[in-house]
Amino acid sequence: MKSGLELKERLVAQALSEGFVSCRLCRPWDVPHVPTQLQTYLEKGYHGQMTWMAERVHWRGDPAKLWPEARSVVMLAESYAPEHDPTEVLNHPDLGAISVYAQNKDYHDVVKKRLKRLARWLISEAGGEVKVFVDTAPVPEKALGHASGLGWQGKHTNLVSREWGNWAFLGSVFTTLDIPVDVAEIDHCGSCRACLNACPTNAFPAPYQLDARRCISYLTIEHKGPVDAELRPLMGNRIYGCDDCLAACPWNKFAVLASDMRYAARDDLAAPSLAKLAKLDDAEFRNKFSGSPIKRIGRNRFVRNVLYAIGNSGLTELRVTAQALCDDQDPVVADAARWAVSQLS
Repeated sequence: MKSGLELKERLVAQALSEGFVSCRLCRPWDVPHVPTQLQTYLEKGYHGQMTWMAERVHWRGDPAKLWPEARSVVMLAESYAPEHDPTEVLNHPDLGAISVYAQNKDYHDVVKKRLKRLARWLISEAGGEVKVFVDTAPVPEKALGHASGLGWQGKHTNLVSREWGNWAFLGSVFTTLDIPVDVAEIDHCGSCRACLNACPTNAFPAPYQLDARRCISYLTIEHKGPVDAELRPLMGNRIYGCDDCLAACPWNKFAVLASDMRYAARDDLAAPSLAKLAKLDDAEFRNKFSGSPIKRIGRNRFVRNVLYAIGNSGLTELRVTAQALCDDQDPVVADAARWAVSQLS
């Protein structure tokens, strides 16, 4: 029988060999502040149309209730840091800016397979039961990541590490095994406001608070229907997600480049032509984004975003592209097209 510390050392080594950049442990009950924090967030309406956040609050706020038998949480970070400057495309109004994480394969599938391999290894080594999660269940990954020492929640609310910056996917393995835990990380943001100042829409009411209703990632991915007219010009050419606050973090000087080629930008998604994307019909959209997280939002919402970017481009030659969609069968797409035409007239 291996000692707890020996098992932990082997577990961390196995996690790193699987491709994770960091592995730390905590208890499911190490985040007692989350329920109050979540309730305040919901009461302020910062979640917008993400009604799922208000569901199963007792689990989302207290991971100990998600699986009462769990004794340890293995928190893991997998880097997707880009080789290129993700903000460079913002200087090219005829091109679309897609968030780095969505420029290739869906990370849920990639990370979950890696988590399952690690979980199977843990069972073979020490027995017990396991459950794996990667952004698909009511698990407060960022808070658990903070409690485990993986990093701290920065002023942009994302997890930051002195070892790998903030370009990382988080995953967790809950287990009934009692494994020694790590010390929670402390906040190293100091007086820095780089991420807050970088936000194009002022989506941060205060440090460590995010109003999703103004966040471009939310507006382009989660928000259904037309985007408020006052916010459209602020979206620029960002058509799926936004990396501005992440890219601004100075701790990225320690970023570890993504080791999995499935996170490397596809040639056609690093800086795609807005004119070409606007012409996609439903079948073409599904084919182009097969295996991509972008497929989830559907053709209509995606083309809506593209048309907002066209309207913001200032390029009159794109007006004809928008005009062709003014009578689109989807009323939101048609509204976006008419707005784009008016902006370019």
